[in-house]
Amino acid sequence: MLDSYLSALGYMASNPFTFLLIIFSVVWGIAFGSIPGLTGIVGVALLIPFTFAFDPIEGLLLLGGVYVGSTFGGSISAILFNTPGSPEAACTALDGYPMARQGQAGKALGIALAASAIGGIFGTVVLMVAAPPLARLALEFGPPEYFALAVLGITAIASIGHGSVLKALMAGLLGLGVATIGIDPLTGMPRFTFGSMMLLTGVGFVPAIIGIFALAEVLQRFGEGPQKGYVIDDVSTELPTISEFIQTRVTLLRSSVIGTVIGALPGVGATTAAFISYSEASRWSKHPEKFGTGVPEGIAAPESANNAAVGGSMIPLLALGIPGSATTAVMIGGLTIHGIIPGPQLMQTNSDLVYSVFIGMMLANLLMLIVGVRMARYFALVLKAPYALVGPAIVVLCMTGVYALQNNVVDLAVMLVFGVVGFAMRRFGFPVASFIIGLVLGPIAELSLRQGLMLSDYDVTAFVTRPIAGTLLLFSAVSLIYGLAGQFLRTRRKLNGDTGPETSEEAKA
Repeated sequence: MLDSYLSALGYMASNPFTFLLIIFSVVWGIAFGSIPGLTGIVGVALLIPFTFAFDPIEGLLLLGGVYVGSTFGGSISAILFNTPGSPEAACTALDGYPMARQGQAGKALGIALAASAIGGIFGTVVLMVAAPPLARLALEFGPPEYFALAVLGITAIASIGHGSVLKALMAGLLGLGVATIGIDPLTGMPRFTFGSMMLLTGVGFVPAIIGIFALAEVLQRFGEGPQKGYVIDDVSTELPTISEFIQTRVTLLRSSVIGTVIGALPGVGATTAAFISYSEASRWSKHPEKFGTGVPEGIAAPESANNAAVGGSMIPLLALGIPGSATTAVMIGGLTIHGIIPGPQLMQTNSDLVYSVFIGMMLANLLMLIVGVRMARYFALVLKAPYALVGPAIVVLCMTGVYALQNNVVDLAVMLVFGVVGFAMRRFGFPVASFIIGLVLGPIAELSLRQGLMLSDYDVTAFVTRPIAGTLLLFSAVSLIYGLAGQFLRTRRKLNGDTGPETSEEAKA
């Protein structure tokens, strides 16, 4: 293994052009990731034809750098405009934007950037050391395990609502309900379409999150009137201090592990990793009621997880030839046009390629720290413009990005509808996070449950007797009880007028 790494380092050192490719790819990825609708998938797909001009190693380094940069890029617009540039950045907006509105946009960007780099480096290290074993573990996941994993994320809904637990549960159930709209994945029958052809394809996740975050924010800001308008005068990205790193170390480690493992599961991806990590960060926090109001852990958790998932998703791609995410599925095209077939024999037949990719992704994560600081600052210059100009520009940009996804006007209608839904949820105090968790994890839970029941001849005990699924379900039950008990104690304390140490700390803050 050491000889392979030395050989890969020697290749890259003798070819400085590879470093320029990585720098370009990271910048390209951040730019595409930060524009709503133009996700990393689009950024990778657009560059695939250009890989014809490079050798296989250079081509894959180019695509890998875009993947790394785009995963972080979505957090820039999420924090500054409450407009997630990519689906995995939707969680980042929940706490990143409130922190920005408190005058700490630079700090929020710094936390997102540092957490992204830490998670990305962690995932890459695991990729370098444990790709084959983790790939074999991923193959142990069947429908019961996927169902249990989705349940683990969904049960955190009870902990996320910093207002009413009932409203949090109602928002989560609404998200689960919306996720069932469209064609039944097993029977092919339409569900809850009300005879509309537009709803046969279901509710697109990207148009929904852009509507519920970006469009709803624009509606709310214009509803507040100019006297309440919020303008950030200056933004300078502030990387976290050592003490802030220490405070979030558990969150960063836990989320990086979750992101790497979930990223290694074929077809799950960074979005699910971000939401489950956010759910677990809220569940195990001493102050879960603060999530959604602008806490550092609410940014660090999803950002470290979704970037760790980048390295994790490369594990099944390189070791098994199975795409771990939508972006790696596109990257397979970049490999095949060079005559390279990913799979178990790849490390033996093309070891230089594999180990060069490992080193290239590590460099991409390190370069992301440097490039991200500079690019976030330029994006922030937009905030100096009056919101009467910025707001409509955001709407036009969102509509362009959403339409460009599939050239489908239905996606525009979905975005507009969920813009109104998001505006109403904010107005009446329903947590958006609970709704989005239900929308993201609902389809995974439903499909895995039904497939598992069919495979076990409808024997429910199969979900608890399988070691991994049973452990995850047990953990879900324990954590759900823990979350509900914490909510109950906080509610009783408020009703009794007992401020307690938590409120005292909030007062000092």
